Amino acid sequence: MSSEPTKSLNFIEEIVESHNADGRFGGKVHTRFPPEPNGYLHIGHAKSICLNYGLAVRYNGKFNLRYDDTNPTTEEQEYVDAIRDDVRWLGGDWQGREFYASDYFDQLYEWAEKLIRDGKAYVDDLPADEIAKYRGDIKGGKPSPYRDRSVEENLDLFRRMKAGEFPDGSRTLRAKIDMNSPNFHLRDPIMYRIMHANHHRTGNKWCIYPMYDYAHGQSDSIEGITHSICTLEFEIHRPLYDWYINALGIYHPQQIEFARLTLAYTVLSKRRLIQLVTEKHVAGWDDPRMPTISGVRRRGYTPGAMRRFCERIGVSKFNGIIDMSWLEDALREDLNKKAPRVMGVLRPLKVVIENYPEGQVEEMVAINNPEDAAAGSRKVPFSKVLYIEQDDFRENPPKDFFRLAPGKEVRFRYAYFIKCVSAIKDAAGNVVELRCTYDPATRGGDAPDGRKVKGTIHWVSADHAIDAEVRLYDHLFAKPDPDDVPEGQTYLDNLNPKSLEVLTGCKLEPSLAGSSVGRTFQFERLGYFCVDKDSTAGKLVFNRAVTLRDSWAKIEKKGK
Repeated sequence: MSSEPTKSLNFIEEIVESHNADGRFGGKVHTRFPPEPNGYLHIGHAKSICLNYGLAVRYNGKFNLRYDDTNPTTEEQEYVDAIRDDVRWLGGDWQGREFYASDYFDQLYEWAEKLIRDGKAYVDDLPADEIAKYRGDIKGGKPSPYRDRSVEENLDLFRRMKAGEFPDGSRTLRAKIDMNSPNFHLRDPIMYRIMHANHHRTGNKWCIYPMYDYAHGQSDSIEGITHSICTLEFEIHRPLYDWYINALGIYHPQQIEFARLTLAYTVLSKRRLIQLVTEKHVAGWDDPRMPTISGVRRRGYTPGAMRRFCERIGVSKFNGIIDMSWLEDALREDLNKKAPRVMGVLRPLKVVIENYPEGQVEEMVAINNPEDAAAGSRKVPFSKVLYIEQDDFRENPPKDFFRLAPGKEVRFRYAYFIKCVSAIKDAAGNVVELRCTYDPATRGGDAPDGRKVKGTIHWVSADHAIDAEVRLYDHLFAKPDPDDVPEGQTYLDNLNPKSLEVLTGCKLEPSLAGSSVGRTFQFERLGYFCVDKDSTAGKLVFNRAVTLRDSWAKIEKKGK
């Protein structure tokens, strides 16, 4: 008998197992991810992908990728390609089942004519603002004056709409349901609108396009989806989803809603993400500050970290805000096991070891990853002139500061005990160079006489270091809730002016030369860094994916 605890089911898995037990779908599980190709996917979509694909894997089912391409004015092939890449990067495998709502335009049109013939749909001449007025308020709406057209007239007008006889916005096809329903989505919703626009797949074949609520459920039905998983805002749409399917008498999937992801210090509204890009508040969809999948991928996040994050936050019916630390911890845990350790100095301070032989170079053996013995070791050059971090020196150190200071001895990682003798300053009084001595007997980091040092710091040999640019990222917004603004301001007023800091002249150990784009390393004591696509043969650019926990930084912050 296994001693491992049985993982509890989330409420969607409970529904699926209930269906499997009663044979509702013949024991089958078939899910889908149905994005609109009008922007790049974000972290909220990652949760949906992991959920839908995870269900298919868990229950030995199928998973479809389907593009809801029903609005040609906002859709582009660029978005289609990016979505495909993102789903694949996350690990989703649709096994060739890539579909489009536009694949079903002919069938959807035929079904629309059926609803007209059955007296359940009509062509309306009311403009959009009048349709909204006729829908009324909580007391009820009133029928359109065109609601009772004959079947013959409706069919004629609908076919002429399809033929392109009428201008945009002049007519719509509406379902005839209930203008007094307490659910406004059932007050004769629009099924088709006229749009003379070129479609990224069908070209100019169509000038009428189905609304999402009409195309969505029928596409699920055509593909044999068993469980149509949506976010919670579609719960109120479910009666309409069911109405269309029941009115057409076609196969009926089960729509299930779950709480969408809301992440602190960012926005996950596609409209707002588009605004950030088009108004150039960020450098593009894959700006590493963006919560897009392409953005976090460029920053250095891994598919494993994203899947772990989605698994940990769980699935529920209740909306809530997830702290960014959940996402960062998932990445640290993932990279800790596989990222090679290297030494890099971001804000260099020159160190000259006065008693080290001039011209001598030693190769110190450094461990590549203490979490993975198979990763082995590498050799790092050590010489008379080194660089350390400016923050690793204090001229007047406080009590619990165990790094380098005048008269204090520390361990240089993988090398020797080093003692600071003096500090050299520039005309402005800034420390620009340290003069130190080393103890040759402490090679490897231990003293034969048994003396101990409390601090260990990293370093890079000046003669062997490679220069790099390092980009340090912080939250895109300064407040956990970007909408927390005074009257008259918008979420844009909460953009964090310190969300990006670019450091040049950083010094890295020579083993990093030629590192490929997308490769991630742990810069010891600093964090995890990913090679950016802006890197060239002569200049490496790194993005900081996430920091390490810095105990002294926390002490200093607490003391302020």
